Amino acid sequence: MNPTLALAPQYYLAAALSLWLGWGIRGNYGHEYGAMIPGALAGLAVALMSGRPDWHRRAAEFAWLGALGWSFGGSISYMKVVAYTHSGHSPSVLYGFACLFVIGFLWAAPGGMGTALAAIAPRRFLADLVLPMSLVFVLWWLQGLAIAPGLRSVGVDLFWFDTDWLAASLAIAAGLAVVALRRRLDAATGLVLSMAIGWWLGFGVLVLGLDLHMTPPRGDNWAGCSGLVLGALVWLGRCGLGQAARAGLICGFIGGIGFAAASMLKLIEVTSGFDTNWHSILEQTTGAFNGLALAIAMATLARFAPPSDELDAPPGTGRYRPDAGQFALGFVVLAIPYLNLRKNVEQWLRSHAVPETMGGLSAGAWFDLGALLVALTFLALMVRHRRRPIAVVPASPLGRGQLLYVVLLWWIVAGNFDRIVVAFTPQRLVTEGVLHAVALACTLVVLGWSPAAREVAFDPAIEGRPWLARTLAAGVVAAALAIALDWGVVRAIYGDRFAGHSTREIRFGPEATNSRVKHR
Repeated sequence: MNPTLALAPQYYLAAALSLWLGWGIRGNYGHEYGAMIPGALAGLAVALMSGRPDWHRRAAEFAWLGALGWSFGGSISYMKVVAYTHSGHSPSVLYGFACLFVIGFLWAAPGGMGTALAAIAPRRFLADLVLPMSLVFVLWWLQGLAIAPGLRSVGVDLFWFDTDWLAASLAIAAGLAVVALRRRLDAATGLVLSMAIGWWLGFGVLVLGLDLHMTPPRGDNWAGCSGLVLGALVWLGRCGLGQAARAGLICGFIGGIGFAAASMLKLIEVTSGFDTNWHSILEQTTGAFNGLALAIAMATLARFAPPSDELDAPPGTGRYRPDAGQFALGFVVLAIPYLNLRKNVEQWLRSHAVPETMGGLSAGAWFDLGALLVALTFLALMVRHRRRPIAVVPASPLGRGQLLYVVLLWWIVAGNFDRIVVAFTPQRLVTEGVLHAVALACTLVVLGWSPAAREVAFDPAIEGRPWLARTLAAGVVAAALAIALDWGVVRAIYGDRFAGHSTREIRFGPEATNSRVKHR
């Protein structure tokens, strides 16, 4: 076997296509749940195309933590920032591209960290993460169901700079509850607490203290996410998981540069005069850049990180811990599709494709009932497979990972089309039509070009390298040059002329639009 794990071009291609596809679909569902789709697909692609058997065995964890990592950026508002780059007002154009980089960084950095954790964290860490993350999701579900309505009923105004302050607070509560239950602070729960407390520090310093607002009157979740990213970077460094932090920084810088560049490329493309869904093209371009960012960020780990199996404690030692792989599999197959495809019902009702009630139950209740039956069937098959393997499930870890990838990919693609087909227009061809072709390309690359398993050229010096200063310096310089280039290209094409294809938004000066902050 080749002692050096050279990464073939299809490794980068699979990651770029997967995030391209997921990001294009994410635009239809939006927010944090929508952003889980590209994170899960790209995490799986990186694991399967790495040529590492130990990563193949953790394919479900790559999808789970990739989905969680990429989800946080879904809370940030960015369409007003895109509009600044269209404005023809030079300071606003420059500001828009700079803010797009910041948003892209804050979105991609946790994505890189989450995916890297699946590769380098001991299984003990991943198992310890199951309880706090599960409790966080339960509290967030209760937030919409009972907590937020209950607070409003007693006069609490939850609109505070249109941020997720309540969700961050509930995450802190979940982390403290786990600490009390376990009577200690483990590394995994500490990560959850560091991110949630960091969210509050970022929001408190940048918004409440310095009165900074990126896109008034839109929300200021960007500030909370800044603290969240910093909290994660610091905690991972303290826990000996510095390479996950490094991957996050690399992914963040490249992803941020790509986030801004996608808007610059869109402004070049619209000069063609074609009438199409340019926003979807922007989204898909952003996804492709982010996929490359993730692949590059994970490349060093794919080539030189120690086998993850060596990080695992022998079975049966220590206290009981849940099976992180089984939990991750259930989360990816059941939670991600449900949380997103449940939104299809709203589209069906708006288009009058289904009646509001059937047999005394709402359309949403029927969807939930169908999803419950799917979940029960899947869980029953999981139990059955553990006792006696089911023939349709491949014996090899690579085969199981590929099956998971294909099931998730085509379930989401079909569900997305199911959402749109009731109100399809010719402009949707550039979205659903292109995404169908990309999904086929993803399937071809991941199933047809997955490399054979090879040895890892483990480099024990990988942890000791002075990566932080170099990564930060290179990232800042590259970002500054890229932002200047984006601004210069757009100014050269449009000058002071409004580019169209958005509302005209100006950030500074007497013509500033909607600059008043809503904080209530």
